[in-house]
Parts: sequence; structure tokens; C-alpha cells
Amino acid sequence: MTTVPAVSVNERAAKFVSQLVADASELRIVISRGELGETLIDAGSKTLGGIAAGLRIAEICMGGLGDAMLVPSSATPRWPWTLVVRSSNPVIACLASQYAGWRLTDDSGDKPFFALGSGPARALARHEPLFKTLNYADSAPSATLVIESGRPPPPKVVAKVAQDCRVKPEDLTIIFAPTQCLVGSTQIVARVLEVALHKTYELGFPLERVADGVGAAPLCPPHPDFVTAMGRTNDAIIFAGQVQLYVTGPAGEARALAGKLPSKASRDYGRPFAEIFKEAKGDFYAIDPMLFSPAKITVTALETGESFHSGEIDLSLLDASFT
Repeated sequence: MTTVPAVSVNERAAKFVSQLVADASELRIVISRGELGETLIDAGSKTLGGIAAGLRIAEICMGGLGDAMLVPSSATPRWPWTLVVRSSNPVIACLASQYAGWRLTDDSGDKPFFALGSGPARALARHEPLFKTLNYADSAPSATLVIESGRPPPPKVVAKVAQDCRVKPEDLTIIFAPTQCLVGSTQIVARVLEVALHKTYELGFPLERVADGVGAAPLCPPHPDFVTAMGRTNDAIIFAGQVQLYVTGPAGEARALAGKLPSKASRDYGRPFAEIFKEAKGDFYAIDPMLFSPAKITVTALETGESFHSGEIDLSLLDASFT
């Protein structure tokens, strides 16, 4: 990879955002301006939103470098609607853009604000250590940020995001939707490929050797309780997510990656995520990070044409979470 990007995730996303704004009424989302002139898109807080908006926002999160669609699947009979995502630039689309790795906080007001930022704006700010490995930097006149939140960020956060992205606040778009809504559940489950890529990164596999990727996971039913809703989005991937990665390099290393990637290898596997989260008293760092991965993995070694499979879908645990 090179520090001069072949594509700009923010410039590509801007085209998707323009269409999102144009179709706001159809998608049941609300467009407004914030105090600093930023564009705010409420996709599920004070408006209903929907699956269609969630699919579009998932593609915005990937910087326009991936496709997200809803298809029927027999892999999970009781939950037949499955989100399928794919990208031929998976490292940039998923890790440089889609991954929710930017911590945004403001404790100065009456209501403390915390959210994790995802989307192409991350590739402008490049705050996270992950970008040292990715060696990718974007340059664009506008920025798009997506956050899982029931309210927009306060002006202090908006100003910092704009400054870090080197754009004016009026050139910043922030899309927000809580986990509990249809948009939230859709765009979060659509991170199934990203989750596999992030674990690939954590396992130390060279990311420049990941050439292509496809992922699928069942669309979970939303829930009004935050912890339950968050648990379901995670469990859709942990218990029933399927990913195929196409990699270069020795077939033996592709086989080893396939064996380590599935969620079942984690010490915390075996219960709905909401239970694990409550037992950890809301501390994500107390949960084994290796749990955050798809259930079933295929890794194809491009040089030899061999494919290596590991993991399995667990329908009983999926039902325990979704029901």
C-alpha cells in the first residue's frame, strides 16, 4: 500500500451522501444544520429511518468502496434475511473507513457525550494507531462521519472533528442513529466483513495480502433496550456471520489464518453477547477481543487456488439472542 491513495473515501462518500439527502423523505430520515454549520442527518433518533437507509449508510461507512444488500438465505432458517457486503478494496473500505475506532467525547456540558466515530472522516484525521499499519491517508475538501448515537455531537466535538479532518464545519456531514433502530441494526450487522478484517489485523496477518472479501450475516431484529440491541448486532456476526477472504502468499499461512479467525476460538464464546457484557459490567476491555469475529470463515489462497474452512453457524445461540 502507499501513502498516496488511489481513491479518496471521502470524495466517493460525498456522492452517496448527496443522494441520501436527495432521497431523505423516501428514506424517512431528517436533514438539518448544526450550530457550526455542519450537516446533520438523523437516521433513527427522532425519525423512523429503515432498512433501505441502513444499507445506504453502510456503503457510506465503507467510503463508497463496498456494496451492501439484503438477500434471502437458508443458512439461518428462522432469520432468513441476510446482509451481504463485499469489497475489492476491503482493507481501505473496512479498516480505513468503516471501523468504529474514533473515540469522541465531551464532558463539559450537562449531558456528557461519548460516541465511536466511523466512516471516511477517520481517514482524514488518522488519529488511531491502526493507521500506522494501514499506511493510508485521505485528502478531500469534505468529510463524512457516522456515529452510533441517539443525538448529534455537541459543538465542541464538531469543531474538533472538523479541525482534525482539516475541513470547515460547513463541509462536515455527521450521520447519527442509535443502535436500537432499524438503521442502527442494519449498518452495524453490515460490518461483518470489517470485523473479520480487524481480527486479521489483530492476529498480525499482513493486511496488504488481503485482496478481496465477502461477508454475510443475518439481519437482527432491533430492540428498544440498548444492551439487548447491541447484543443482537454482535451475535448476528459472532454466531452466524460468514466471511470469505482472498489472500496472496503461502497457502500454509492462509490455512493458519482460517483456523484462528472464527469466533468459536474465543474463551468467551458460548453465550449471548448481552449476557457477557452485563457480566463484565459494561467494560468492553474485560471481554476477550478474539470474540469479535464471524462464526464461519473461508480463506482462499490465490496462488494455489486452495480454500480453507473453519468455524460453524450456531442456530441455537442465535435464537437465544434474537428471540
